[in-house]
Formats: sequence, structure tokens, C-alpha cells
Amino acid sequence: MAEPAVIRPGRTFTDDRGRTAQLHGIGLRRVGDRWYAWGEDKTAGDRFTAVACYSSPDLATWTFEGDALTAGAGDIGSDRIVERPKVLQRPDERWVMLLHVDTGDYAYARVGYAIADRPEGPYEYVRSERPLGNLSRDIGVFQEDGVGYLLSEDRDHGLHIYRLREDHLGVDSIVATLRQQANPAVGYESPTLVHHDGRYWLFGSDLTGWSMNDNMYTSAARLSGPWEDWRPIAPPGTNTFESQVSVVVPVGDGFVYVGDRWTPDDLAESAAVWLPLRIDDGQVRLEWRDAWSIEELGA
Repeated sequence: MAEPAVIRPGRTFTDDRGRTAQLHGIGLRRVGDRWYAWGEDKTAGDRFTAVACYSSPDLATWTFEGDALTAGAGDIGSDRIVERPKVLQRPDERWVMLLHVDTGDYAYARVGYAIADRPEGPYEYVRSERPLGNLSRDIGVFQEDGVGYLLSEDRDHGLHIYRLREDHLGVDSIVATLRQQANPAVGYESPTLVHHDGRYWLFGSDLTGWSMNDNMYTSAARLSGPWEDWRPIAPPGTNTFESQVSVVVPVGDGFVYVGDRWTPDDLAESAAVWLPLRIDDGQVRLEWRDAWSIEELGA
């Protein structure tokens, strides 16, 4: 029997071509017997070149599937900021990619939508919007019973959970808006959401730019709330093991946390922290491991 593939948190992955896998701001989901990941290609710095797509059987070895979305004009021009690629499959089996689309001064603050027939693309860019007129920066997505949701940080009003339109190419309504209890003027960014043991678990990062912070989580029995007070994901003072949450995804009988470690002077080589995460007895447990495999989660 082959040895399990090992994940080493805080290190970059090398893909099947021998290149650093561009998995920044990652979107991640299971498709058949493999995981697919979509990441910001930062080889040219912070301006947009492409969203790269990879697949993996074990979250440790990665095959480059191609560029899912490439630079064009307007919202996805080479002078734009295009971040946080997150992908959902509609009930009609087409694939929709949601993106944070912005200008270099972060004043545009919109969510963009692209569509494809296959998870790896190519995706056709469709449109962008300020959902219901609100600012939209770092985003996440969630899907349940064929219904899609956008999680979006709005600097003026907090963190919104939106219900998407049936075609997933726009926002229909606000389900809930959350704010920080310590600083009610703002919410949390880089949100991600899972459902476990009859409750929804929402994760987010404080608004500190490239700098790391103690990321937080909250839970509720319904998406509309009421939501509990925010609590740290990792031991306080660790700055979430020097990372910013990008996704939490179900794997086996647990979850995997993926958080970016941004290196502003060398974004393409920014590593990420991949760690097993457990939700037990109403609490989230994220502990540091030097090396681990998804077999430990029963996957």
C-alpha cells in the first residue's frame, strides 16, 4: 500500500509541471473522485493574469488543468484586481465562478460572475455588480439543496450572506448581515461557511490588509440567525498560525482549513497553511501540525 501523501502547512505546492501551484485565494471543492481548486495566478504580481485550475486526489499532489479564466478587457483587464475565485455547480450542471473584481485603488468593489460547461473551464466572463448596491470585496460561497449563497464583505455595512438568483449569476436577497461584536462598525472579510451537525459555521478574517490576525468563527441554527458571538478559530495570539482563512471544506469526517500567508513582495510564492479542522461539542478546533494527510480525517 502506498504511503499517504503528506501536507506540510506553510509550504507551497509544486504541480505536475514542476512549478509553484498558484492556489492563492483558493476556491476548493470535491468533483467526483478528485478535488478541484481554483487560485489567483500571482506570477505577474497583484494585477490580473489568470485564474489557474488544478486537481488533486489527496490535497497534496496537484495537476495543472489549465487557466480557467484569463485576462481580457474591462472588469478582467490586465490592470484590474481579480481575487477569491469561488466556484459553484448549478442544478443544470453548468459551473459558475464568482470573483472579487476591483480597481487598483479598491474603489470599484464588485462581485464578478463567469460561467463554463466544465469545472476546469474555460469560463466566459458575464458581468459584475455591487450586490443590491452594496460594496463587495473579499467573498466566499455556499450551496445547499441547489440554492447558492454569496458571502461578501461590505466595508460600510458588515458581512452579508446573500441568496443568489436561480442562475447563480446575480444576487436575489440578503439573508443576514453580521458585524464584529468588538467593532460593530465593520464585519469580517474572506468569509467561508459550512454546515455541520444541524448548524451553520461561518469563518472570517479581520480587516488588516496583508497583515495576519486572529481569525474568528460564529455559528447559528439558521442562516438568517441569530448568530452567536465571534470566537477565535486558533489559539489567540497566533494570528491563526500566521494565515488568513480562504476556505474551510468538508473532507472525510472532518474539515480542512486553508489560509493564505501573503508575501506582498513575492505574491506568487506566498505559501498557505493547510490544517485539519474539527467541529466538536459546539466548538471549532484548529491545531498546528508539521505534517499530516487527509487519511487522518477518514478520507
